[in-house]
Amino acid sequence: MSTSPKILLVKLSSLGDVLHNLPIVWDLRARLPDAQIDWVVEEGYVHLLEPLLSRDGFNGINRIIPFGLRRWKKNLFKLATWKEFFAFRKTLQSTTYDVLIETQGLLKSAIVCSLAKKSCGAVIAGLANSTEFSGYEPLARAFYNQSVQVPIQCHAVDRSRWVTCSALDWPLIERDDAPQFYPPEWVSSISKRSVDGLHTPYILCFHSTAREAKRWSNDNWITLGKDLSGRGYQVVFPWGGPSEKAISELLASQIPNALVPPAFSIEDAFSIISLQSKSTATHHAGRLRGIGRSEFVMWVIFKNHQVFKKFLKLLLSCFSLSAVRC
Repeated sequence: MSTSPKILLVKLSSLGDVLHNLPIVWDLRARLPDAQIDWVVEEGYVHLLEPLLSRDGFNGINRIIPFGLRRWKKNLFKLATWKEFFAFRKTLQSTTYDVLIETQGLLKSAIVCSLAKKSCGAVIAGLANSTEFSGYEPLARAFYNQSVQVPIQCHAVDRSRWVTCSALDWPLIERDDAPQFYPPEWVSSISKRSVDGLHTPYILCFHSTAREAKRWSNDNWITLGKDLSGRGYQVVFPWGGPSEKAISELLASQIPNALVPPAFSIEDAFSIISLQSKSTATHHAGRLRGIGRSEFVMWVIFKNHQVFKKFLKLLLSCFSLSAVRC
């Protein structure tokens, strides 16, 4: 393969899935600095990729291609919708790709791969199987010429690396090659945001999910929140829209000292997360899964791994949890 292949990443949504896919941009750049890297993503998540756009002094994503499927599905019979779709297809097909990496395993993502213009012998790599707690549509395999088998219990970051390494015939990138997400200078440039009523130590609890079926129940949130509050933690419930705010307020009303902050962006979230962080602190994003498909996500700052392990034991003592992902 050329040292400057044209590579298309297809990871459309949602927020967590897009974030977990970011490390492969760094992996690709470290090994193929002259490659062209484009990414198709739902239009609502474009802002997550913008800090990784190539610019003077930084080589990252060459082109972000917005995809408006969620909005288009609500207006299928409008002429404007189809005009936008054909404009998207024209943009997508303006480049001939040598490697297409689809790490979502869904039919909609696979169809995007089928729409792309490909070179002779192009590799179209995607997942051959589902992984624990992740959505997967087996029909998507029909659109790949390289289906990649991954472990059933596989973190999303590692899953993306499995597919990428297979597509490019590389040895598997292990976790000792630490995944990177955003440029350090971009993270450090985020202005610190103060929030009235926020007291340390606090825990940010994100109760919202892309699908209601995946959401942890209010009763579980309240049980956990009361326990954490009793141990001296302030429980904080961020929100992104009116319905999410209403749930945050309902949860906070039943947990002592809980806080519902003003709406904030993902950049604000980084800032608030880092407020507790010292130079020796470790950031842990803990995703713990409970009964069935339900889930909850928390951001906590700990000074070291030993404190983090103690905290996990606390959570596991509150509920019967089937898995912990960090």
